[in-house]
Amino acid sequence: MAMAVPVSARPQSPEGFYAINNQFQTNGPKGFSEIKILANEDMFLRMDLPGVPDEGGLSVYHNRSQETVVVFAKAPKVHTHDSTERRYQTMTGIGCSCCAISSITTHMSDGVFRVILSKTRIDPHRSPCTVLGCSGFREDLRGTDPNDPALTGPVLQPHPLAFPQPTMAYESKQLPNGKLFVRADMPGVPKENFTVSVTNGRVKVTGQAPAVSHDSSGRFYSGDVAMLSTPVDIPSRRIKTIAKNGVIRLLIPPF
Repeated sequence: MAMAVPVSARPQSPEGFYAINNQFQTNGPKGFSEIKILANEDMFLRMDLPGVPDEGGLSVYHNRSQETVVVFAKAPKVHTHDSTERRYQTMTGIGCSCCAISSITTHMSDGVFRVILSKTRIDPHRSPCTVLGCSGFREDLRGTDPNDPALTGPVLQPHPLAFPQPTMAYESKQLPNGKLFVRADMPGVPKENFTVSVTNGRVKVTGQAPAVSHDSSGRFYSGDVAMLSTPVDIPSRRIKTIAKNGVIRLLIPPF
């Protein structure tokens, strides 16, 4: 009988993981977030919030006194074996007194939150305004440069906005009945863009996340999530999967 066991994260190259925010990402913009000033001076922000549903999981508040936008999000437990629900909290906005936020356009899909902040000039005599970015993101993880070499490295980073644990992109649990439960975050991937295969005893998941709105580009994820004790090929239909909100969960039985 072939038993499934979890696997340790392996860097894709001698330089380390392509994206230290997610061990499965192999190309596309890196970082938990991406900030971009558009041609019309609106601010675009892409923020990975894996597990948060498209509807009902997000609250956005405009703090007019400080011209900031506060975001609260909840990723509920989807499977019995999820360790816990996850919550996210952050703040973004403009950092000056010369402008005011005039409109907020939000979009939540497949575990990714996108927002466009438009502004109105209220004091033309002051210096141009600046972007605050996202509180909670370390300076080198803000994602303002999605090709920043600092976002590639040997050490994976936990999600800076998620609480409580788990905050990493991979979770596994060996069950008493011999099955293995696995959760893998691949934010931006629609449920129909996930694939699962079992070849030579390795359980592999891939996911294609298309570019949405002002994303720099799409993203691709690929990696082993489990290994069987015997190097066999198994039809993927024998593995129960749940794919939603940029997260795929697998329940892998003994074969």
